[in-house]
Amino acid sequence: MIRDFTKINTFLTIVKMKSFSLASQKLGISQPAVTQQVKLIEEYLQQEIFVRKRNGIKLTKAGKTFLTICQKIEKTVLKAESEVIDVVNKKMVFDFGASYVAGNYILPNYLNAIKDSIKNDVNIEVSTSDKALEKLRDKDIDIALVDVPGDTKDIIYKEWMNDEILIFSNQPLPPKLMANDLLSYKWVCRDKNSNTRQIFKEALELSNMPDCDHFNIISESTSPTSIINTVLKSDKNDLPTVSIVSKYALKDYVKSRLLFTSRIKKKIQRKFYISYLKERSHDPFIQLVTDYLMEKTQA
Repeated sequence: MIRDFTKINTFLTIVKMKSFSLASQKLGISQPAVTQQVKLIEEYLQQEIFVRKRNGIKLTKAGKTFLTICQKIEKTVLKAESEVIDVVNKKMVFDFGASYVAGNYILPNYLNAIKDSIKNDVNIEVSTSDKALEKLRDKDIDIALVDVPGDTKDIIYKEWMNDEILIFSNQPLPPKLMANDLLSYKWVCRDKNSNTRQIFKEALELSNMPDCDHFNIISESTSPTSIINTVLKSDKNDLPTVSIVSKYALKDYVKSRLLFTSRIKKKIQRKFYISYLKERSHDPFIQLVTDYLMEKTQA
């Protein structure tokens, strides 16, 4: 009976209106129906909850205790109802999943504007492209910003931004690097499973340069932030310590001349993609965020 909020609501209405007949009018049901619901409550409690008098009704001791319980239930139900309405009205956090560069160096520039545009809070979960797409399929996030498109069976991928991966050091480098340069430097490499390292490897092959497996590798890392910090703190009086990372991650460091960039013969390029589930292709919030990102970053 406690799970049947209809009877509880009838009881609360009788208490508020102080009358069976007025409660029936308020609820839009017959007075016998109101009386029957009270009877069922009393049978459940095995006690009377109202004393009927000429000038109205009065709660019994059991009725007062039951009222306290019902008021708690009513408060919980109203709170839950408010939360459901928020979901219906999309008053929830809009979640992005993003690869390291997109999540740490690109998307933060647009978060406040996106929040204002959709009138919702915005959150970023930064990880690898694979993990972001996994979260997208699990419906833990709304949009994934990735540099490696995956299976297109259930996901739409929109080309978003062009990126260039640069070789960099805390020491000035020649504008164009030769094979001997690459072999002489100390390298902080991306880990072997990294998509960035694979792109670099392909660019080296197209430039007829030695494979990165032959470099003087002093450490490996997945995180662009960790790589940049390692290069920044390397000894400037020794051979250059170098690595590769997105131009977006290097922008502020290069501007302040803390880091210096160079290239090989073949440009090391890739794209970022905005991805979302096909089943949400007509979701106005998905389209609003996608259109905003496409417009602002390609202006």
